[in-house]
Amino acid sequence: MMIPACRLADLPRGEAHRLDTDPPVSVFHTDDGELFAIDDTCTHQDASLADGWLEGCEVECPLHASKFDLRTGAVDSPPAKLPVRTHEVVVEDGVIHVRLSADAPNLPPCVAARLAGGSA
Repeated sequence: MMIPACRLADLPRGEAHRLDTDPPVSVFHTDDGELFAIDDTCTHQDASLADGWLEGCEVECPLHASKFDLRTGAVDSPPAKLPVRTHEVVVEDGVIHVRLSADAPNLPPCVAARLAGGSA
C-alpha cells in the first residue's frame, strides 16, 4: 500500500515527518537530501524515532540512544537488538509517498501488546 506523507517542500533537510499509521512510520530527509522511511517506534522501548537525532543516515532514539541505519533499519548502537522495518519512498509531483513494507514490524513488547488489543 502506498500512502501520501507530505509535500517535499514542507519537509526541510535534517527533519522527520511522522505518519499516524498503525504502527507509526516516519520519513526522514537527510542533510544530503536523501529520503528514507522507517517504522517510527524504537525496537527497544516505546519511543518515537522522529523525536530523535538525525545524523547522516542514522537516527538516534531519544530514550536510550540506540541508533538505527535509515538505509537498512539495522541497529548500529544498543540497547536495541532488533532492526526497524524500512519502507520505500517515492516522490511524485512534489509529494512524498511511502510504500509500506509487507514485512512484520519489530516492536517492543508493550507496543505489540497494545496493537494486539492487550494492555501494555
